Amino acid sequence: MPGTSGWGPQGPQGPQGPPAYGQPGWPPFPPPHGWAPPPPPPKPGVIPLAPLGVDQVLGGAFATTRRYAKPLFGTAAAAYGLLAAVMTGALLLAYAATRDDFRAMYEPGATFSWEHGRPLLIAFGTVWATGMLASLAINSFIQAACAATLHEAVLGRPTTFRAVWRRAWSRTPAVSAVTLLLALVLVLPLVAFVLLFVAFFVTLLTDSTLPFGLFFLLFLLVLPLAAWLYVTFAFAPAAAVLESAGPLTALRRSARLVRGAWWRTFGISLLAGVIVGIVSLAFRIPLQFAAPEPPVVTPDSDTSEILFDQLRSQFGLYAILGLLGTLLTQLIATVFLPLVTALLYIDRRIRREGLASSLAEASEVPR
Repeated sequence: MPGTSGWGPQGPQGPQGPPAYGQPGWPPFPPPHGWAPPPPPPKPGVIPLAPLGVDQVLGGAFATTRRYAKPLFGTAAAAYGLLAAVMTGALLLAYAATRDDFRAMYEPGATFSWEHGRPLLIAFGTVWATGMLASLAINSFIQAACAATLHEAVLGRPTTFRAVWRRAWSRTPAVSAVTLLLALVLVLPLVAFVLLFVAFFVTLLTDSTLPFGLFFLLFLLVLPLAAWLYVTFAFAPAAAVLESAGPLTALRRSARLVRGAWWRTFGISLLAGVIVGIVSLAFRIPLQFAAPEPPVVTPDSDTSEILFDQLRSQFGLYAILGLLGTLLTQLIATVFLPLVTALLYIDRRIRREGLASSLAEASEVPR
């Protein structure tokens, strides 16, 4: 990034250990007499510039969300607002283009006809494809924004919404390519599970267990393979932003850095996911207790009145609080998890490439 040296694969200092006495952030001379414990590593920002423990990785992510809440959550909220506007516009255009087909399909006594069904499928299939591509771009943009903010947080520098937006936007194409590959990796076990589900019904109908057994073995093979690939390439979005690397270079960098630390990366990432899940439950459980009572149904109740009462009971203040809670937990997960992954990437570079000394020097260079 501008104004920062040493974030590429080989920093100006080359691979080396922590800085010695006299280097930036360390005392100029050792103690004159006797033995004394080594001084703590420099900490210009949210993490000490030394190999990180689990507490420092998670603490650094929490500290970043607290100190840089405006650029982080402001960027994420603006990005999701843009996504909502795009999807709303796409739905309105699709409805405007197929309004007559809608009316023809829902007229009293109307029957299904491909003459009217085909335009509806094409229009809303296009909306679905637009939503998938827009979601990919927005999520990649937010990941890039998290890495860009963390760059300044590690160095102890302030940043602004505009600076984060500009930097994240320039790296979104590379991060999108990497995110697409990671999404395809996650789809593998889902496809295997769907095939297993279909094979189960085939077994019930034909009394043949061979399809179910084959797809069960396939699922057992695909699930660990997908997990291994996902963790192996988990650092690629951070490398694409912090090293300005292309997609293939970022993937290779991630595989090289994860080598020898797969289980550690997997364990800490899983722990971060559990934390996000606990926070989500902390919002959802009180809402479940606060949910309005469903309407009483009697044999004489009219079906339309039952549906109307159920809809009315699920809206109002409860619906607003539920929507706000969902949006809040989504924002937290979208920001917190990429920060943890990016900190693990920095930790691996500190351990393997001596990035700490370069970061200590960069933190003392005025912008």
